[in-house]
Amino acid sequence: MKITKLRYLRGANLYAAHPCLLATIDLQQLKNASTADLPDFGGGLLALMPSLRKRERAGGRPGGFVERLEQGAHFADVVKHVTMELQQLAGHQVVFSHVGEVRGQDSCYNVVCAYVSERTVTAALEMALELVPALASRQPYAYADKLAQLRRLAQRSAVGTSTGAVVGAAQRRGIPAHRITESANLFQLGWGSKQKRLQATMTGATSHIAVGLASDKHLTKALLEEAGLPVPQGETVTDIEEARQVARRLHCAVTIKPLDANQGKGVTTICNSDEEIAAAFEHARQYSRHVIVERHLKGRDYRVLVAGGAIAAASYRRPPLVTGDGASTIRELVEVENRNPARGEGHSNILTRITLDDHALAAASKQGFDFDSVPPAGVEVELRGNANLSTGGTAEDVTDLLPASTARICIRAASSIGLDVAGIDIICEDISQPLAEQGGGIIEVNAAPGIRMHQYPSRGTPRDAGDAIVEAMFGDSDGRIPVVAITGTNGKTTTTRLIAHAAGLTGLHTGMSTTEGVYIDGVLLEQGDCTGYHSARMVLSAPEVEFAVLETARGGILKRGLAFDRCDVGVVLNVTEDHLGMDGVDTLQDLARVKQVVANAAAGAVVLNAEDPLCVAMAAQLRSGVELLYFSLDAENPELLRHLEQGGRAVYLQDSMAILADGERHQMLLDVRRMPVTLSGAARYNVANALAAAAALTAAGFTPEQVVQGLASFVSDGRSNPLRSNIFDVNGIKVVVDFAHNGAAYMALSEMARGMTAGKVVGVVSVPGDRRDEDLVQIGKVCAAGFDDLVIYESENRGRAQGETARLLTNGARSADVDTGRLHCKLDVHRAIRFGLGMCKPGDVLVFGCGSSMSELIEALRPEMPAIAERIASETETPA
Repeated sequence: MKITKLRYLRGANLYAAHPCLLATIDLQQLKNASTADLPDFGGGLLALMPSLRKRERAGGRPGGFVERLEQGAHFADVVKHVTMELQQLAGHQVVFSHVGEVRGQDSCYNVVCAYVSERTVTAALEMALELVPALASRQPYAYADKLAQLRRLAQRSAVGTSTGAVVGAAQRRGIPAHRITESANLFQLGWGSKQKRLQATMTGATSHIAVGLASDKHLTKALLEEAGLPVPQGETVTDIEEARQVARRLHCAVTIKPLDANQGKGVTTICNSDEEIAAAFEHARQYSRHVIVERHLKGRDYRVLVAGGAIAAASYRRPPLVTGDGASTIRELVEVENRNPARGEGHSNILTRITLDDHALAAASKQGFDFDSVPPAGVEVELRGNANLSTGGTAEDVTDLLPASTARICIRAASSIGLDVAGIDIICEDISQPLAEQGGGIIEVNAAPGIRMHQYPSRGTPRDAGDAIVEAMFGDSDGRIPVVAITGTNGKTTTTRLIAHAAGLTGLHTGMSTTEGVYIDGVLLEQGDCTGYHSARMVLSAPEVEFAVLETARGGILKRGLAFDRCDVGVVLNVTEDHLGMDGVDTLQDLARVKQVVANAAAGAVVLNAEDPLCVAMAAQLRSGVELLYFSLDAENPELLRHLEQGGRAVYLQDSMAILADGERHQMLLDVRRMPVTLSGAARYNVANALAAAAALTAAGFTPEQVVQGLASFVSDGRSNPLRSNIFDVNGIKVVVDFAHNGAAYMALSEMARGMTAGKVVGVVSVPGDRRDEDLVQIGKVCAAGFDDLVIYESENRGRAQGETARLLTNGARSADVDTGRLHCKLDVHRAIRFGLGMCKPGDVLVFGCGSSMSELIEALRPEMPAIAERIASETETPA
């Protein structure tokens, strides 16, 4: 078995609304086999992975997979189930999976698996592809070692428990969350101008100075003292003798801790003798050059979480301990406790495993024990001098016991340091009593406080500390900016630009991704075909963007999925033949399912073409509560009329007027001939694009006046909308430059050109070579029927031999039963343009299709018409 293709579908995709791995696997020698052909296979697999017994068949009952193994499961299905179960065993809770044949490749199958981590799901798949053939051929396989490696990999990419609690709370509020990389706990919560950053439990609003102050315990204490808040007396020292002198002056037991460590590292409590002070000092010096010696406050260890100037939770923290049973040693008791599923390494679980180290031994020794001692039944043995969860401690919720005076002290402490989220450590005998009455005080203020103890206390009421932090960050906002996503076969770029232009005129900072590039407020950030996942993420990550318009192409959906979990408005312009035979999309119905991913992601409204049956069919599968708006060039379209009769909204064309209707009121917007993009109404495909844009803008909440202003002022020229029906005068000949590369686009262009002239219409055409042979032939036939004279050239052959694409286009043109004297082939694009112009006279129209850049026209003109070439270059160059 081997992987032939691997794709990470990071957003909503053809298979699911969440991230999935799509792998095409070649079963090779197992392509015609099933598990029934190998009687020992199922038993061997279940012996290694007994948890597979719980797996279901697709749509079936628990345990159905075992039954399928016995009856004869296909090996692609086995790989899918093993991959999913390995992820579960690594700690990732994933459910969705799918397997399907790859058309035309009898040994290849698409395996789709939901995932949490890209690295983990890839490793799980690779392990499955090793394990299954090994069992099939009765070869040994080091399953336990491989699974241990997989678990370590999953652990390395795991989100910390505290961070996960905040991210989970954000997602429950509908706030989009995006992890920047799998190796960091850095998240973008929200989009555009409403986004916030989160790292651990630090927010983008957390002051760098405040974090520095919180990590310097001396400065923290000075600020708290200045604010009149209770803190223990003490000083900062740099050597053992200074530490002893400070302890003598305090005349009490002392706590010794590093100046700038965290998580309880280097802290020793209740030091009395010179020997204890010396040992504690050396321990602290491992973490900091400067050491604090301060009065040891008697009492319990409490943590109070402050978020956004309010108390979020409070916990009583107990140090790691074991309770004697009169028979087991401390070492054995710890081993038993560490088998608790709630305990794990570091911060990955609710609790941290207890470590038996020198610090644990010192704590036990103070109570008269060592690790091999057998404590009497019921006797608690503490194994740390501090109560941090990161060293194995536990917590009990005491939020409801906090007096108002103590709450005010904690809030003032966070404010004095300047932290929006802070963990206030308090020592006192009883948290339910005011601190002043019992000599309690603040011993530390923590930036990026862990919140496991509040989310998952060992005792008491769990507090949603993550949600408290999200509340402090977002308030009532869901962190979303309006997003309009546009897909379809033709017209996507122009429609995207129309919508973005209209939104920008209202004063909104607008981001846009298109076939030409990514733009923020009209400024080009990245040039190229930017209609996929990464380009959309660039827009949604831009902190200035208030409104996003995202052209979303077939290729982007298939390769990476959507960059957003949902959009406010989804637009599907049309579904016509293009890119068929690629990526498993072989029919128009297949292509429609890809485009429908955008419609399915819409949460507010979907705009569909009432004249396209495949678009109309999408209406039945929209999310509940999503509004449907139609657009149509035909005012008498039956689907349009039925929709309006039912009270739905639509934008349609009637007697050159764009009409906005809601079933009762039909409001004239403007004469489409006033829109520059329609070329005085001749470019009917751009009239349709404008109607779709008007519907999308209406659905997004813009007023009719704002819609009209946007449509009437958008100019589609070589600078504002390159390669989209840009018109240039070349010695009286109108040259139309367009990106057209399929039959529907060429048909529309030829119809538009005929409306512009009473003279001849010449087409200079090509198509990318990665289309199917039959598609190239059909496009050639369409072009021959649409243009008076046809010049065929070659653009991007994409794997075909030179001349092959042109030959197929020419064959199609000849099949149209036209005069062969009208057909010409010039493979070089510059020669083809010059030849086409030579066939024209003033007043004629030349359509140059499938252009990849304006430079092709400019360079074709430069040798014989340098002045015109320079003029067109100046008209199309983007201002610096």
